[in-house]
Amino acid sequence: MGAIAKFYEEGGPFMHAIALVSVLGLAVAIERFIFLYFKYNINATAFMAQIQKLVMANNIDRAIKLCNAAPSAALPKVIKAGLTRANKGQLEVQNAVEEATLEVVPLVQKRTNSLLALANIATLLGLLGTIFGMIAAFEAVAHAPPDQKANALAGAISIAMNTTAFGLLVAIPLLAVHIFLDNVTKKIINEIDQYSVKLENLLASRSKGETSPLDRR
Repeated sequence: MGAIAKFYEEGGPFMHAIALVSVLGLAVAIERFIFLYFKYNINATAFMAQIQKLVMANNIDRAIKLCNAAPSAALPKVIKAGLTRANKGQLEVQNAVEEATLEVVPLVQKRTNSLLALANIATLLGLLGTIFGMIAAFEAVAHAPPDQKANALAGAISIAMNTTAFGLLVAIPLLAVHIFLDNVTKKIINEIDQYSVKLENLLASRSKGETSPLDRR
């Protein structure tokens, strides 16, 4: 613990800025993880299999209740919008699905890309600290008294190296978390795109008394 405190102290004032970025990044990562995994996510395959059975059995009301059972999940919101227009024609179903998608997708994508921005800021702050440390090192060589030159040079190099290291220590995990959460975000959005189109086809097939397109996957 003492070594960590010494490392932080010798890094100079830029360490505080990088630490603030790390706190913000951690808060965003936790918030996005909770929302993407426990609020917006759902087992799309199992959910749509149930929706298909209910729709083809002409039980639209029960299908809507199934969507209401997961009110915060992204896919059921979009599917519910289409189901509420099930008896009003294919165009109205399509418009309702598109409108719901436009409402839901920004919520799913919200703040995920800020992790990438925070990682870049942490890296740049580390580099800025390095530049100031190198400037201090050159000034120590040029102007410090001979008996203080070694200590001044060592302190300046510590600022340069420690800020770079700390910036990278913050940036690399943020980048890794961003990649992970971005993949989850894309998965949810892809499921919305895929199953909303299949719902439209399913409702069209139902109105014509045909076999569901989901059955022919």
